[in-house]
Amino acid sequence: MASLHLTDLTPFLPKSHATRRPSRSIIPRASSSSSSSSSSNSIAKTRRQFVAETAATVAAVVPLALVSLEKEAKADEFPQLSEWERVYLPIDPGVVLLDIGFVPDDPKHGFLLGTRQTILETKDGGNTWVPRSIPSAEDEDFNYRFNSISFMGKEGWIVGKPAILLHSSDAGESWERIPLSAQLPGDMVYIKATGEKSAEMVTDQGAIYVTSNRGYNWKAAVQETVSATLNRTVSSGISGASYYTGTFNTVNRSPDGRYVAVSSRGNFYLTWEPGQLFWQPHNRAVARRIQNMGWRADGGLWLLVRGGGLYLSKGTGITEDFEEVPVQSRGFGLLDVGFRSKEEGWAAGGSGVLLKTTNGGKNWARDKAADDIAANLYSVKFLNDGKGFVLGNDGVLLRYVG
Repeated sequence: MASLHLTDLTPFLPKSHATRRPSRSIIPRASSSSSSSSSSNSIAKTRRQFVAETAATVAAVVPLALVSLEKEAKADEFPQLSEWERVYLPIDPGVVLLDIGFVPDDPKHGFLLGTRQTILETKDGGNTWVPRSIPSAEDEDFNYRFNSISFMGKEGWIVGKPAILLHSSDAGESWERIPLSAQLPGDMVYIKATGEKSAEMVTDQGAIYVTSNRGYNWKAAVQETVSATLNRTVSSGISGASYYTGTFNTVNRSPDGRYVAVSSRGNFYLTWEPGQLFWQPHNRAVARRIQNMGWRADGGLWLLVRGGGLYLSKGTGITEDFEEVPVQSRGFGLLDVGFRSKEEGWAAGGSGVLLKTTNGGKNWARDKAADDIAANLYSVKFLNDGKGFVLGNDGVLLRYVG
C-alpha cells in the first residue's frame, strides 16, 4: 500500500496555512523587558494556534487519504465481474473441469466433474465445493476422466473414460456402477437423463443408445457409427469427409432431443433428430474451420469458427444457412456459447474473453472485468435462467450472480 508522508502536507492544508510564512514585519523588535515579554507571549500564542490548526487539518485529511488508498488497493486486488463471481475450488491446477449438474429436487445440491478422477460436491448452490469420493468409481488401474452428468428428479447419471457408467437413485447420495459392454464403439462423452430409469448416451464415434431400465440394457438409436455413414456418403459432396478420423470434436443436444456435432477436424458438421436412422452430414457454410456448435434458446443454431468468428443460423431448426455477427474477442478464439433466455446469452473464449448479448445474439458486448482472469474459458452452462456457470482451465469456475 502507498504511504502518506506527513512532511508533505501542503496539498491537503487550507490556503491560509499553506501560504503562511513568518515575516519580520509582524515580529516587533524588543525595546524593553515588558515589551519583550508581551511579544514572546504573542509569538507563542500564534505558534500554538498554527500547530493546533495544522494538527486538526492533518487528523481530518489523513484518515480520508488512507481510506481512499485502501479502497483502491482492494479494488485492484479483487477485480469484480459484473454478473459473475469466481468460485475457488479445492483441486490441483492441472485438473480440467468437464461438466456440472444439479439435482432438480434440491437445486442447491450439485456435482462438478473433471479429469484425474475429480468429483466435487456442493450443497449451497455452488458457493463452496468439497471433494467427493465414490468407492464404486475407484480403481487402482485407471485414472478416470468424468465427462458428463445429468439428473432428472432424484435420479442421476455419470459417464467417463475409460468406459464407466454410474447411476444414482437418491439424488447423488450413493452411486452404483453399471457394467458396460467392451464392444461399445468409442468413448462415452455425453449422457442425458430422460425419465424414470431412462437415459440417452452418446459416444464420440456417433453411437446413440437409450435405456429404460436403469442402464442394464441399451438400445441403439442409430444403425451405424458416423464413420460408416460417411463411407457410404463420401461421394455425396461433403467436403472433408474422406479425411474424417472417426470421432467428434464437440456434440450438443437441444432440449427436444436433436443433436449437432462437429467433426474432429472442424471441416464439416453433423446433425441427428429422433427417429432418424443415421447422422446427417453438412458442409460448413464458412471458410474457416468450425470450433464448436450448439443450440440457441429459440431453437436456432450458433456456430463458432477457429479464430474468433461467431455465426447464427437464419431462423430455427437444422440448416446450412448462417450469417456472421460482429464480436470483440480481442483476437482470441471463442470456445463456447450458452443462452440464459431467448434474448440473453454469453460467449466465452481464450484468455478470459467473456461476451454478452441481450438481443438474441445480434450484438455482443465484452465484459472487460473478465480480462483479468488468466485462463481459457471453454464451457458456458445455464441449468436454468437463474443458475449458470463458466468452466475454465487451471480450475477456474465462474458462477452467475446476475
